[in-house]
Amino acid sequence: MPTALIVLAAGKGTRMDSNLPKVLHRLAGAPLLWHALRAGAALEPDRTVVVVGHGAEAVTAAAREAVPEAAVVDQGTPRGTAHAVLAAAPALAGFSGDAVVLYGDTPFLSDETLQALKAARARADVVVLGFEAGDPAGYGRLLMDGERLLRIVEEKDADPAERAIRLCNSGVLCAEAGLLLDLAGAVGSDNAAGEFYLTDIVAIARARGLEATVIRCPEEETLGINTRAELAAAETAFQRRARAAAIAQGVQLPGPETVFFAFDTAVGGGATVEPFVVFGPGVTVETGATVRSFSHLEGCHVSRGATVGPFARLRPGAELAEEVHIGNFVEIKNALVGEGAKINHLSYVGDASVGAASNIGAGTITCNYDGVFKHRPEIGAGAFIGSATMLVAPVRLGDGAMTGSGSVITEDVPAGALAISRARQVTKPGLAARLMDRLRAARARRG
Repeated sequence: MPTALIVLAAGKGTRMDSNLPKVLHRLAGAPLLWHALRAGAALEPDRTVVVVGHGAEAVTAAAREAVPEAAVVDQGTPRGTAHAVLAAAPALAGFSGDAVVLYGDTPFLSDETLQALKAARARADVVVLGFEAGDPAGYGRLLMDGERLLRIVEEKDADPAERAIRLCNSGVLCAEAGLLLDLAGAVGSDNAAGEFYLTDIVAIARARGLEATVIRCPEEETLGINTRAELAAAETAFQRRARAAAIAQGVQLPGPETVFFAFDTAVGGGATVEPFVVFGPGVTVETGATVRSFSHLEGCHVSRGATVGPFARLRPGAELAEEVHIGNFVEIKNALVGEGAKINHLSYVGDASVGAASNIGAGTITCNYDGVFKHRPEIGAGAFIGSATMLVAPVRLGDGAMTGSGSVITEDVPAGALAISRARQVTKPGLAARLMDRLRAARARRG
């Protein structure tokens, strides 16, 4: 059956002590909203609807960056979760199938849980995701009769016996889309908060003779983010999972607790990631590669057998071919480094191409920015760049070209040629001693 995904992302998140909409706070390098959308993608939805409110423009941009085809609707003045679901109605016009409601601040739902939620629709009209809470305070309670869900009661509306129940509501649910909208439209606001609770649809459905049930999942999957402390706890949980998954896939992590992954980091089995490495978004490290300690990688690709670091930085667009060596205090940005090339010490290579088997000496800099435009230097295969060479883009060096140490290269260098561009050294015998004596005497006169 076709599936629609409704992601509620309208909350202010004032408890985050930030003007940034709650769903745009970052977890593992990505907005919380992206995690929710990524979880929902496991259902292969035919339609995705994101309901926004506070910070609508920024949240809309984030939603469409993650899922370009997503429909985004503005809830307007927030009046509860049922009201938010009803805001999705125009985007679901003509849709026939199930709708799954997720939340933009709930990042950890697993593929298995959502598939189970969807599968349970075969035996119930409304399926709710629940969990056994270690501490149920603050959660809505699920009132059951065997496997039949009778109703959901919010804690503020619950009596003492209901508050003792530990089976709690995650807010996530599934129902046929038309039925969901019909039930949400029937919800009233006669509760302590005066809001239209989506949870009320269970009692309404039961009153109509429809069936409701519960699918259970681990409590950690339902973690919602409302405070900075909860965001920090979520980061800890994410990193714990990511490290365990990497090790299970054959990645060597000598100090796993010191390595930080992004939400989309891909590291092949047989790769080694040494302690104190940080991955930003968009990184792929192939099998057999080594990332040494204190390196930072973002938006880059590291091929088989390549070595990065220690103390290296790979910025977006860095593409390392097989057996490349990137050493300490080297920064690569938007550059293709060919197979077997070496950039081992204290260099910056940006907006450039480096040919296979080239050797870039210590202190080399590609001078690629004129203050307005970026220009691209090109270094041929087997080139040897002497230490402290400045390559002023868009200069081109042919295969096997060389530069003398300390050169400033402003013109193209043909294949096999040696380029030297530096002032002739002048030596003044005894001048250093006389100059220092003069400076010391001046300091003495000043007292």
